[in-house]
Amino acid sequence: MLTLKNIIENRNAVIEGLHKKHFAEAEKVIDEIIDLDKERRNTQKELDTALAEQNKIAKQIGALIGQGKRSEAEAAKEQTARYKEQSKLLGEKLNEYEKMLRDKLLQVPNLPHESVPEGRTAEDNKTERTGGVVPDMPTEALPHWELAKRYDLIDFELGVKITGAGFPVYKGKGARLQRALINFFLDEARNAGYLEIEPPHVVNTDSGYGTGQLPDKEGQMYHVTVDDLYLIPTAEVPVTNIFRDVILAEKDLPRKLAAYSACFRREAGSYGKDVRGLNRLHQFGKVEIVRIDKPEHSYDSLDEMVRYVESLVRKLELPYRILRLCGGDMSFTSSLTFDFEVFSAAQKRWLEVSSVSNFESYQANRLKCRYKTAEGKTELCHTLNGSALALPRIVAALLENNQTPNGIRIPKALVPYCGFEIID
Repeated sequence: MLTLKNIIENRNAVIEGLHKKHFAEAEKVIDEIIDLDKERRNTQKELDTALAEQNKIAKQIGALIGQGKRSEAEAAKEQTARYKEQSKLLGEKLNEYEKMLRDKLLQVPNLPHESVPEGRTAEDNKTERTGGVVPDMPTEALPHWELAKRYDLIDFELGVKITGAGFPVYKGKGARLQRALINFFLDEARNAGYLEIEPPHVVNTDSGYGTGQLPDKEGQMYHVTVDDLYLIPTAEVPVTNIFRDVILAEKDLPRKLAAYSACFRREAGSYGKDVRGLNRLHQFGKVEIVRIDKPEHSYDSLDEMVRYVESLVRKLELPYRILRLCGGDMSFTSSLTFDFEVFSAAQKRWLEVSSVSNFESYQANRLKCRYKTAEGKTELCHTLNGSALALPRIVAALLENNQTPNGIRIPKALVPYCGFEIID
């Protein structure tokens, strides 16, 4: 959530940034926020005046009674009662303005970093760099859903029977490959200095609002209506919310955490060839890395996180590219995002496997996640996170890119985790 101070003091710059993100109602919403804040301030001033007068007269009542001026004391009591009623109404009005103001602020996306490219869609994203070697596959190379059936690794039909489309069942070496990737990613994160967390897979409403998943305009979160809880779309939500309403010491920053979790996304409106097999699921596994940092250091942290994720795809021997997302393709909450894509040889297309983002103070303002400087001043933290990594499309690329006449080769880095070198 953008701070009121930033909006009021930098109205034109804020609107310009929102235009870069193609937020259609930038001027209208920002001016509504400024006007609501003025009304809120005026109401607060009226309330403060009424309370002050109420307290002033209340103090006089005892003295008037002591002086035997009972009629004046009664008149003062009536006046105090009127101020109490006025204060009550003003308090209700103030609460309403504050609610309206918060609701408006929640509608406003984060501002993009100055390095974010102009653009509306994924076609406008900027390629930062590429790595690895795209394998030269024979024309008869199979897509991963055919390989999964041939080697009895993943049963998509059984998942449909048990739950529905988008909930596959992993079997045998397919399940072992999943577990191997999870352990590999978590061990790599620990070796890079991340503290491992095992978070809940459901969160309350406050947690959803804290990281910006709520209000859920696209209806992508699964909602447990009876208990008013939400299945997490990523471990980012519970892990970042560890720091909700927390004031950290400057010396303890940055904080680095990693967590594996199941992730749940409704993916409403998804259909066609791009969702086949593992390309788009409603439930999948992912290891997430999260950082809480000081503003002046957060972009160094972002660069470090990008290099870390790059090291993972290198160790998995996958061809990849890193994209700097344009304003129109960024998430609601991000200031700067780098996407990682790996090449799927049999499908002959790039598959997104990670997003690494800096949210600056946007989430921290919602969360009230702050730190105290050495001088004793309290400041908002910056929050960052990234997929490190999401499993389904990594598995898809590993199966497709490593198929041979003798079976599917396992990358060297994964062999100690899998316990086998080939799927045959």
